[in-house]
Amino acid sequence: MTLWDKRPDMIVHKADPYNAEPPPSGLDGQELTPVASFYSRNHGEIPTLDPDEWRLQVGGLVDSPLELSLDQLRDRYEAKSLVATLQCAGNRRAGLVEVRDIPGEDPWGVGATSTAEWAGVSLADVLASAGARSDAAHVAFEAADVSALAEPTQPYGGSIPAHKARSPEVLLAWGMNGEPLTRVHGAPLRVVVPGYIGARSVKWVQRITARAQPSDNYFQATAYRLLPAEFNPATAGPGDGLSLASIALNAAILRPLDNQQVPQGAIRVSGYALAGDDRAVARLDVSVDAGRSWRQAALAPALHPWSWQQWHIDVDLRPGPAEIVARAWDSTGAAQPESAGPLWNPKGYVNNSWARVRVTVAH
Repeated sequence: MTLWDKRPDMIVHKADPYNAEPPPSGLDGQELTPVASFYSRNHGEIPTLDPDEWRLQVGGLVDSPLELSLDQLRDRYEAKSLVATLQCAGNRRAGLVEVRDIPGEDPWGVGATSTAEWAGVSLADVLASAGARSDAAHVAFEAADVSALAEPTQPYGGSIPAHKARSPEVLLAWGMNGEPLTRVHGAPLRVVVPGYIGARSVKWVQRITARAQPSDNYFQATAYRLLPAEFNPATAGPGDGLSLASIALNAAILRPLDNQQVPQGAIRVSGYALAGDDRAVARLDVSVDAGRSWRQAALAPALHPWSWQQWHIDVDLRPGPAEIVARAWDSTGAAQPESAGPLWNPKGYVNNSWARVRVTVAH
């Protein structure tokens, strides 16, 4: 293992703050992502928190503010677990960079998506015990990590609507894949918001605030917003663009790799597909002729309603160049958009266009 006990072939976009994703082989065929392969997105120095000294404060529009230790969380509330996939809003940004450069943003590939079994307590139970009021339309989270990327420098934070915060799938998690959270993944406690972009699953959470309005934290009000193509992100201010919440329908090809040479004949094509919030992946199509004809892939059932689905198909390829394409359909009948070009935006978010890899088939 290397930095942060990650696999040695992690694709490290930055060492400080640590931002890295596994190679496609680290996700292929694995319904649960090992912690050593799980992607890591950070905005500042990773904090060191003493779990014995750490406290969670719950306040704002509540009748009974709380201050809870980790032991009190474990003792007072029913422990819960679920399998959920987290996906960075910048997942597959590299495909948008191919359309047009995106300065200052990491060129994430398909690996900024990972799935774990999370253990903790329901955020809804904690909010109920604090007496969250009916005029609290949003629930905000503040973390212990401080980011110089923010203007002004401030702890990382974000918020979700109260209806999502009260949903049973949203956890305050202390465990991951049967083990305690590691420091790089938010120990001692993090938020897990299934179906929403990873930015809302705040790590190292230390304060929860019920509010009438969304958080005014930089990473909620300014950073994680979908800007029109003509906007300059350096001058964009709070409220510009669209606030990102639910994950967009997406799929990726994990095998074969882009620009790989493959043998002639039958090969296996495989990957993952994910529909955000309360939608499910209903179908996965694969083309080996750049989208002129299609076949349906075998789509594995999800381990949990909030997790991705693995898929595969065996295809025959003739010698020469080939373009393999995959597209997903969700339970509402919606499909992924064909091209990345119209999706380009100056922050490089939400590339959910058809997945494409180009291979050369050996003679």
